[in-house]
Amino acid sequence: MQILILVTGGTFDKEYDELTGRLFFRHTHVEEMLRLGRARLDLAVETAMMIDSLDMDEAGRAGIVARCRDAASRAIVVTHGTDTMVETAAALAASGLTDKTIVLTGAMVPYAFGSSDGLFNLGSALSFVQVLPPGVYVAMNGRHFAWNRVQKNRETGVFETRNGE
Repeated sequence: MQILILVTGGTFDKEYDELTGRLFFRHTHVEEMLRLGRARLDLAVETAMMIDSLDMDEAGRAGIVARCRDAASRAIVVTHGTDTMVETAAALAASGLTDKTIVLTGAMVPYAFGSSDGLFNLGSALSFVQVLPPGVYVAMNGRHFAWNRVQKNRETGVFETRNGE
């Protein structure tokens, strides 16, 4: 089974400009992360966009839905910014892609900072996409959540079930 990793940007792929103090996008770090993680899976990596999730709009979500619909793979990991990840998961669930397992993941700290949770979250998402039944999920902090039962706790910086579990 080939797993498609669809890159959309988010904190996962941000870089730090030491001169201006800004965070920006150059290219995805996913290939390097897979190499460092010694991934031995049949993977395809495609970059759909490189944006902050706060800039994700309905057109961007429609593009992600279309890429997932058109993908030959039935196992898809979407790297995404954490601020609007749940909204994109909802759009994917509403699209009727009932024959695919789609797992969205991201990072609270950019991979380029060296202390990122991104590598762990990517590895978790790759594991979950292989064993979960078809549906749309979010994988963060070593856990997986159904798309409609998850929220980002902005105070603690972790994802949790909507009832706070």
